[in-house]
Amino acid sequence: MGIFKIEGGIRLKGEITPQGAKNEALQILCAILLTPEKVTINNVPDIIDINKLITLLGNLGVKIQKNGPNSYTFQADEVNVNYLETEAFKKEGGALRGSIMIVGPLLARFGKGYIPKPGGDKIGRRRLDTHFEGFINLGAKFRYNKEDHFYGVETPAEGLQGAHMLLDEASVTGTANIVMAAVLAKGTTSIYNAACEPYLQQLCKMLNSMGAKITGVGSNLLTIEGVASLGGCEHRILPDMIEIGSWIGLAAMTKSEITIKDVSWDNLGVIPNVFRKLGITLEKRGDDIYIPSHVDGYEVKTDIDGSILTIADAPWPGFTPDLLSIVLVVATQAKGDVLIHQKMFESRLFFVDKLIDMGAKIMLCDPHRAVVIGHDFKSQLKATTMSSPDIRAGISLLIAALSAKGTSTIQNIDQIDRGYERIDERLRAIGAKIIRA
Repeated sequence: MGIFKIEGGIRLKGEITPQGAKNEALQILCAILLTPEKVTINNVPDIIDINKLITLLGNLGVKIQKNGPNSYTFQADEVNVNYLETEAFKKEGGALRGSIMIVGPLLARFGKGYIPKPGGDKIGRRRLDTHFEGFINLGAKFRYNKEDHFYGVETPAEGLQGAHMLLDEASVTGTANIVMAAVLAKGTTSIYNAACEPYLQQLCKMLNSMGAKITGVGSNLLTIEGVASLGGCEHRILPDMIEIGSWIGLAAMTKSEITIKDVSWDNLGVIPNVFRKLGITLEKRGDDIYIPSHVDGYEVKTDIDGSILTIADAPWPGFTPDLLSIVLVVATQAKGDVLIHQKMFESRLFFVDKLIDMGAKIMLCDPHRAVVIGHDFKSQLKATTMSSPDIRAGISLLIAALSAKGTSTIQNIDQIDRGYERIDERLRAIGAKIIRA
């Protein structure tokens, strides 16, 4: 396990380009299993979780060609489905949360899909029920080995059949998995309460370019006319909205002047406005975001009635839960108070003790809510040694360390590398003093 050593309190300046979206890439890479033809994917982020999935696809027999930085061509014309029942797959699939999304494509094209209980961030309970209930609605037979925590679905002799379903939650990965299974099912499938995040929209657009028939893209009601087969395509992954939000928070906390390039403004939703509520100035310059140096700090905007500003997560088009950790750390230096309400996961706020050790004023009300009393930069955070518990908390602690007085050490940085590409190199390019050891 490596560490980062960060000298804080330095103003940064320059341009930074966001990586490809991790959460889109996980879906898109699984979708290549739906066709024997070549699929080229561009803007693939070079991060641990994505590289693990690419390795898994290779072990399944997918032919992989690296065309250049962040660009791959895949061909799944000789998939070895027997690999799914090996001990190696149980270990490999269990190490990556996103591996769950190979099940839908494999079920649709090969009649069976298996997966061990997936890994990922330890941020609370993350159900798989939506995925498997969707497959069952399409006619799949479900089985679960409690001893090995191994899930399996298989198609009946007549294959998957289209169905109407109302999802019990607007799960992004659940919706993606069901969509990928339904595109090759017989008849019509309608999915109500479907997730409609930009990354899910991207998946549907890619599938349509391969020959699928999906309508309602961008809404919470998707209709899918099953087709016999899909062809190849070329697809470009969107910039990562979570990384974009991270750079906004970094600029504000370090009073830095930063331009974030090629952000795809149309796909950012409420993210810019949430940061504006914290008092952060953002300028739209073409498809870039310009953040001026906040030399006088930033002041939280209260609600209309004067009550404390509450920032909560919600399914799209609401605010993504992946940015609440960033908002929380940015609020520690704001002028004013903020209530952070993390509704979806019950363990994601537990990293605040590390910020409190650095001098932040935070009251953890319960596993889902925290009140942050902003310092207004009158009291700088103090450097410390800490460990990254998950991807999003890790980047939040890194932002805190870059703004703090003194030299901080962050351990367990594999957690940060799982979601952020060459982050130390890219930070050094805009003036940060950070070394990997």
